[in-house]
Amino acid sequence: MKVMISTSGSQLLPQNAVKAVREHLLPYTTVLTPNIPEAVLLLRDSGVDVKEPENLHDAIALAKQVHKLGPRHILLKGGHLPLNAQREKPTSDADAAIVIDILYDGQTVSLVEATFSRSKNTHGTGCSLASAIAANLAGEIEITRAVREACRYVEAGINTSTDLGKGNGPINHFHSLYSLPYAPGHFIDYILERPDVQPVWQAFTEHEFVQKLSIGALPVENFKWYLVQDYLYLVNFARSNALAAYKSHTVDEIAMSAQIVLHIQHEMKLHLDYCASFGLSKEDIESSKESLTCTAYSRYILDIGQSGDWLALQFALAPCLLGYGAIAQRLFHAEESVREGNNYWKWIENYVADDYSAAVKLGSATLEKHSRQISPFRVEELVQIFIRATELEIGFWDMGLRGE
Repeated sequence: MKVMISTSGSQLLPQNAVKAVREHLLPYTTVLTPNIPEAVLLLRDSGVDVKEPENLHDAIALAKQVHKLGPRHILLKGGHLPLNAQREKPTSDADAAIVIDILYDGQTVSLVEATFSRSKNTHGTGCSLASAIAANLAGEIEITRAVREACRYVEAGINTSTDLGKGNGPINHFHSLYSLPYAPGHFIDYILERPDVQPVWQAFTEHEFVQKLSIGALPVENFKWYLVQDYLYLVNFARSNALAAYKSHTVDEIAMSAQIVLHIQHEMKLHLDYCASFGLSKEDIESSKESLTCTAYSRYILDIGQSGDWLALQFALAPCLLGYGAIAQRLFHAEESVREGNNYWKWIENYVADDYSAAVKLGSATLEKHSRQISPFRVEELVQIFIRATELEIGFWDMGLRGE
């Protein structure tokens, strides 16, 4: 049915057409969706002396009167009668808190309550609501549910609308449709190129600590301190991946986490061999006390794993896995890196080795796979986890640079 009176109050249908609608269309109408001025107009055209409602009780009575004109159901829209939180007439505009749409089928009154919106973008709300109800009914959804879902659709359209030009703008019909801000298979590229990630990632991967490693300029005692703390961190890194297995929902994901734990075990053996070349025994390392930096970082990851889901944990782990691979690859191929006589070159070689490169590839593929199944809102949550874990990685380098 054509809109008779717009949201702004303009009568769009000539008076003689109102009579035609009332006499010839309403008896065949499944759901009539008038706003309050339209309901009053229809009743007055039929000879009923009616006033505009001032409260919810009046509005329900108005809906029942309009129902007598012939429609099977009436949904009286409450946008012209905002109420306060107690469902009473507000004493001021600031007191308006809710709007209530009233559905009546001749026997039962159903109320659909929504938060009152002060958005100016309400153009097309009536047409959108009627169309949404019709679409739901065509999908064989029961009438009350069809109306409620349509009301929620329009409510979200108003609340997520964008100001366009001047005057009353349209509602946002696309609030439940979204596209991810990256092409499939390029989620990691998207993250690392984000303006809020780039400076943190650069500070991590180009830190003074690793730059000094590449030219053999880091004091040995500082590096030994780092090696001890890195081993203690790897213990918790393995625990985190074991937790990821528990958080997994498929055998393949459990197996992947188990493979990573086994890789960490292999890495720790290499780590111990490397530590031995600096005079550090396994007993020396395992009897050492964790630094506050190591504790903060490793427990952050475990906390994300405990409080979040599997994917959140993967993003807390990702900076370490991806970062070490990226750092080692860059240093290994950098012309300014010193190979001959560099006590730390073996450290770089460990992270460009085939087994570690394979682990990075597997981890990256896993993140890319699961990134296709998340919402834009989840993307932001995961990026913030990634940033925090990267900041804690920077703290780890700072610790190594200080040697304490």
